[in-house]
Amino acid sequence: MSPPGRTVKDRYVTFEGIDFEGNMQAVLVHLRHYIDDPAFANPFWERFRRRLALAEQSERPVADRLLLMHAHVYYMAELFEDNDDDDALAALRRLEEECF
Repeated sequence: MSPPGRTVKDRYVTFEGIDFEGNMQAVLVHLRHYIDDPAFANPFWERFRRRLALAEQSERPVADRLLLMHAHVYYMAELFEDNDDDDALAALRRLEEECF
């Protein structure tokens, strides 16, 4: 049952009304804050950035970015947790619950 005035989106029933692009962008804004900062540079995130660029140039960028993010969700969570970034964790949780 949904809380009053709020519609719960259930990906197991339908993907209708789920903002995949918006949910991904919310996480990517937080993620880029770290991975685009030379202070956080490392081979893992450099490789992720290259793969993200390829996904964004593909014929199906939404699906490819979603798959890439899904495959790296635990690493993103660890990065956000290590930096006490509660807003990023909330965005990631929403992406997970609605889109994965």
